[in-house]
Amino acid sequence: MPSITLPDGTSRDYQQAITVYDIAADIGAGLAKAALAGNVDGQLVDTSFSIEHDAKVAIITSKSEEALELIRHDAAHVMAQAVQELFPGTQVTIGPAIEDGFYYDFARSEPFSPDDLERIEDRMREIVGRDLPIEREIWERNRAINRFSELGENYKVEIIQDIIPEGDEVSVYRQGDWFDVCRGPHLPSTGKLPKAFKLMSLAGAYWRGNSDNEMLQRIYGTAWRDKNELKAHLYRLEEAEKRDHRKLGRQLDLFHFSDEAPGSVFWHPKGWTLFRQLLEYMRKRQDEAGYVEVNTPDVMDRSLWETSGHWFNYRENMFSTQTEDERVFALKPMNCPGSVSMFAQGLKSYRDLPLRMAEFGKVHRYEPSGALHGLMRVRHFTQDDAHIYCTEEQMEQECIEVVALVLDIYKDFGFEDVVIKLSTRPEKRIGSDEIWDKLEGALSNALNVMGLKYVLYPGEGAFYGPKLEFVLRDAIGRDWQCGTLQVDMNLPERFDITYVDESGDRTKRPVMLHRALFGSLERFTGILIEHFEGRFPFWLAPVQAAILNITDKQSDYVMDVEKSLKSKGVRTVSDLRNEKVGFKIREHTLQGVPYLLVVGEREMANDEVSVRAHNGNDLGVMSVDDFVATARGS
Repeated sequence: MPSITLPDGTSRDYQQAITVYDIAADIGAGLAKAALAGNVDGQLVDTSFSIEHDAKVAIITSKSEEALELIRHDAAHVMAQAVQELFPGTQVTIGPAIEDGFYYDFARSEPFSPDDLERIEDRMREIVGRDLPIEREIWERNRAINRFSELGENYKVEIIQDIIPEGDEVSVYRQGDWFDVCRGPHLPSTGKLPKAFKLMSLAGAYWRGNSDNEMLQRIYGTAWRDKNELKAHLYRLEEAEKRDHRKLGRQLDLFHFSDEAPGSVFWHPKGWTLFRQLLEYMRKRQDEAGYVEVNTPDVMDRSLWETSGHWFNYRENMFSTQTEDERVFALKPMNCPGSVSMFAQGLKSYRDLPLRMAEFGKVHRYEPSGALHGLMRVRHFTQDDAHIYCTEEQMEQECIEVVALVLDIYKDFGFEDVVIKLSTRPEKRIGSDEIWDKLEGALSNALNVMGLKYVLYPGEGAFYGPKLEFVLRDAIGRDWQCGTLQVDMNLPERFDITYVDESGDRTKRPVMLHRALFGSLERFTGILIEHFEGRFPFWLAPVQAAILNITDKQSDYVMDVEKSLKSKGVRTVSDLRNEKVGFKIREHTLQGVPYLLVVGEREMANDEVSVRAHNGNDLGVMSVDDFVATARGS
């Protein structure tokens, strides 16, 4: 007699085995109608799943967190059915749900066209309208192989032969006459799939991701709970295309990439000015927070990376080289070992702690060519890294101060919506469970003391310690993981660094906090370009003001104004071209210059400038000093 515990803590007892659907119906007809699946003791199952023992059960509806993945998985199956109905002889291979959507890979002699996507999408809506029951069947392995062989589904046969051991059974999901090998779970029927989907694009994909295999045709789609969500997603995509930092980087003349240095940025003057503003801003904030800045070598001996554990846990992402004397060196993928070496120089006392050592370190990490993506995914980048050495007693307070600093910094850039993730011990790690208990406790306690909510990610920590990740939401609702805080008692042990405590004991180990606020400055720059759509706030803009003359008669006055503004620290350019002032205004507006200063005969005669803001607002005529005060107050 199963006893079912519901999410609100109440229990219901049943005389015999009961399905998820029947539990929903017992609770209420509305819930039964809305039920898409069930969560039984943490496992997602079909509504037809039968429960024979005591269990914790939640009914999954479209409002549940798990619903989107279910919807997208079903959309993939409905798309595959639509393709095979429209294009007989096409073989289906693999079709998972992915972030924001789904895809399916197909084997077909003729290529799909954009017009085909419209036909497939229309057929998908028709299949949803049929409201076909989706039913799970269990087949004996050889039966499945024989059945798919009869259908000419050679890829399915290969999948079954490779992943299903001899003698095991195969899970098959059927919707009408169409069926596919799948673990599930799935919606109760095709009619439960919201018609809030859209097929997005075509691409090539090697069978099982191996370039030695044949090329398949991949169809990407997106699927959501309702049409409003779909509309919002399509708007984000449209905005993201307009804001693409790679396109804006070219338009604004900020940077470029080259095949001669894949994954490395060539910063142009304006781009480097922007980059420097971030460095100077962070230097100021760190100085105010009691950090000292250091710098460590880019290339260090293999032995250092063996001691740190990177050589054994991160080697595939490292660039290394061997010199003529057969020494092996590595370009640093992280700044931590160099920082520890810095701490080890000279005797440290408890009075020196906490010691907050910051470094804008250049790091190098191998990323596959296909993973490189503008400033967002590079091989050579700058981290606003810091390592804080403290006592165990100071550890929690230092965590609190880092979290407060990072959240305050993000506010300066307009990021108020920040999600904090706590990632705990991974399976592959160094250090004892006792140490990991202390470290994880320090992070969670700090967040609790501050009254901050966080999302727990079990097993996602670094190999040397648990970490916090700070995820920003930008102007169009996209999430970006930026800052991190990791607490570490393992590297101090591995590098045998110590300090002298109050009693004179010279063997005390410091706790080491690894902290990055922007994370990668290159990536953060890319995020800012897209967040502001290239129209940076005054303090951050590479060019803060452009002075535009109306005729050649104002040229000397324009140069005097430029000189005056530069002396006041305003990044200024003059445009003395023999062009109409409207043309100049339009060009500099497209370049994202926050303020345009127009100078004609009247302005020159009164020692003033006519100020126009980037948004088109006319701020009137004012003196140079009044303009500077106005701009800095914006």
